[in-house]
Amino acid sequence: MDEEQRDLRDWLPRTAALLVGTLALATAFIAAYVGALHQPTPRDVPVGVVLGDQRAQAVMAAVRGRTDKIKPVEYDNPAAADDGLTAREVYGVLTSGPNDGLALTTASASAPSAAELVTQVLTQAARQANLPVQVRDEVPVESTDPRGLVPFYLAVGYVLGGYLASTALGLKTGTSPGSLPRAGLRVAALAVYSIVLGIVGATVVGPVLDVWHHDIPAVAAVGALTVFTAAMVASAVQAWLGLLGTGIVILLLVVLGNPGSGGIYAPEFLPGWLRGMHRWNVPGLATDLIKSAVYFDRRSIGWALGGLVVWTVVALLALVTATMFRAHRRAVRATRAAPAEPPVDG
Repeated sequence: MDEEQRDLRDWLPRTAALLVGTLALATAFIAAYVGALHQPTPRDVPVGVVLGDQRAQAVMAAVRGRTDKIKPVEYDNPAAADDGLTAREVYGVLTSGPNDGLALTTASASAPSAAELVTQVLTQAARQANLPVQVRDEVPVESTDPRGLVPFYLAVGYVLGGYLASTALGLKTGTSPGSLPRAGLRVAALAVYSIVLGIVGATVVGPVLDVWHHDIPAVAAVGALTVFTAAMVASAVQAWLGLLGTGIVILLLVVLGNPGSGGIYAPEFLPGWLRGMHRWNVPGLATDLIKSAVYFDRRSIGWALGGLVVWTVVALLALVTATMFRAHRRAVRATRAAPAEPPVDG
């Protein structure tokens, strides 16, 4: 009976801690998703305008005077403005058009909701100024993805696959590898898994579901990098913190990562505390990189690719450091536990 009581005393704190941790994650999930997505409020959505284009600048100034939904971004010449559009710096470019009117060029592939807002606000402003306006979508979304959500959902699937694979290996072989060779084997296994899942994901959205008909190899490469990044981040955090690390990974990659990715709504539609998160969290970087691979040119890849590489390198270093640290601690404990050798008689 005493042994059962001791088991119960040991079981209760562990169970309570797990349930409290799960409760905290669930609460954070509700707060983050509902708080971020229940009432999207656009602010400072960037639109390009060329310096010296007095007609377009006058309309933009009038719009800015009435609302903070649109933020003008000035470019030196039309070519620079066009580059800003295809590099995903702005969602649209307003210029003077024919017949003393205006021309609005958008890129709905960046974010359909943002392009719709830009079109609505600026066409209304042109109408109030009695100016005709021509609207052209230079980088439209695929007709099979009219809301532009496939890049986000694909990125979520890749991230989910990455940290689940790392967690599964941790449950099977231990959250921290026993040695550097074992850490190398884990990294190699996750690298192969990442390549396979990257190809599978690209195949599903391409030939299987027929969402995209081009750039499938590029999507597969982005997917492989995304899966590997998520797996390495999860492995590193779990190697240092064990089971607690799994909760932190979920908090980082899912609870905060998904609503802060800018995948459901453009970042400018999110609350202030989430607006810049897509530039550093893994789901946001992956979503941006998939959009760049499918719709835009290399100039838009920039930070999205660099950010994922930085995450991967830092996570790899953290995993190796955790492995060496824990191996050293085990060696010290083994040395202390070993019986002292008897003195040798001369």
